[in-house]
Amino acid sequence: MSTMPETAYCIRVAKPNGEKALTLAKRLALLNKSLEIQKDNGYLYIPLTRKPEAKELETLQAETLDVQITAKVFTEKQQRKTLLQVLEEKLPPHLLASVPRALDIIGDIAIVEIPPELEAHETLIGEAILAVHRNVHTVLAKASAVSGTYRLREFKIVAGEHRTATTHREYGCKFQVDIAKAYFSPRLSQEHHRVASLVGKNEVVVDLFAGVGPFAVLIAKKHVDAKVYAVDINPDAVELLKRNIRLNRVENRVIPIQGDAEQVVEERLTGIADRVIMNLPEKAIEYVDAACKTLKPEGGIIHFYSFIRRPSSLEDLKRCFSDAVTSAGRKADTFLFARAVRETAPYEQQTVLDVRVI
Repeated sequence: MSTMPETAYCIRVAKPNGEKALTLAKRLALLNKSLEIQKDNGYLYIPLTRKPEAKELETLQAETLDVQITAKVFTEKQQRKTLLQVLEEKLPPHLLASVPRALDIIGDIAIVEIPPELEAHETLIGEAILAVHRNVHTVLAKASAVSGTYRLREFKIVAGEHRTATTHREYGCKFQVDIAKAYFSPRLSQEHHRVASLVGKNEVVVDLFAGVGPFAVLIAKKHVDAKVYAVDINPDAVELLKRNIRLNRVENRVIPIQGDAEQVVEERLTGIADRVIMNLPEKAIEYVDAACKTLKPEGGIIHFYSFIRRPSSLEDLKRCFSDAVTSAGRKADTFLFARAVRETAPYEQQTVLDVRVI
């Protein structure tokens, strides 16, 4: 393993904007993955493979604050073993094929799905995850499916600190999360950012199933003139949402509301929204009427999330949504965007529709 110094071009950016700059550097294929990122006096120095071209620099400066391109001496990353490599000498060979290839990391907590044939070795696997992922301090194994009104699942602590609460960072925002009390998926990070980037000037947004606030807080952080009503039925989620509103200093732009979405819309949010977010894929179709009611009389955009299970198709989902909008006395005028967001089970995908409703 080498730690030889190397001089390279780099992005100098204030730490709060570091995640955004890092994401952009990856997207522009500029990130030098073989060198260690450096920190100094509130700034990050992100190593690049080459000097950015004029258009690339323009993109970096447009989407992040106070970006400078400079040169700096970096050290090479130490090559760490993979989870499989760590376990090769500790597990029987016939079980290595069952070692999980993917895990979710929320803050400093890793969540893994351990197959039945490896349950007797779960502590060993947890300790190996801690060894491979140095920023992880707790490893949880899924112990049930997501279920219930609050969309929760049970977990078993298999290694590290005994807790389910952490602080997760995403696109310059901090979120206090307790995954035993409120649903949160790090796999929706890009979707949170995509929707937040679509919000226009002075928009009123209603997030009907807000959870701890990943959509609502990021929208308010990106748009100082936006107003977001963040609704959730889970009181624990709303308490965490309130903390995250304060933590990210968006108190004057995000209004947290605890209650059932349908009832809250009827009592407080009828006819006020330019944009509605419906991230409750299991049941969102049941709340299309509420989403249509909360839109302004002239209409607006609905971001609708649902599961598609084969043999159903994207076109089937569009028809189902259109029929629900028609039943609510509105019209699904234009499908602006439609795609699978993530695989959630064999033959099942979480899908998003962006729809202009009039």
